Amino acid sequence: MRRLGELEAEIMDCLWRWNRPATVREVVDNINERRPVAYTTVMTVATILFNKGWLLRGKQGRAWLYSPVRSREAYSAALMEDALGASEDRPVALAHFVERMSEEEVAALRKALRTNGRQT
Repeated sequence: MRRLGELEAEIMDCLWRWNRPATVREVVDNINERRPVAYTTVMTVATILFNKGWLLRGKQGRAWLYSPVRSREAYSAALMEDALGASEDRPVALAHFVERMSEEEVAALRKALRTNGRQT
């Protein structure tokens, strides 16, 4: 999985935070609070994200409403899977990753393993 580009990530971040379908106008207005971006640029990138399968869209009047296909957490998990896949020794890479985790993250990992039936 390829990491999202800067504007792609900003668009997805808006939609993930809002947890509801939104128009390009809403996304543009939000991004413009931090930096200038053209409506047509955001519309083009939203269309690209739709074509890549990242967004769903439906008409509301004359405007498209966009919503994410996957959660932010599912995206993060896919990035982690790809990062592990870049290693020739996945167990060693995973061990290095776990070494850098906080105690709270290790506890969450243990809970996830128990929940998924992977730990006795």
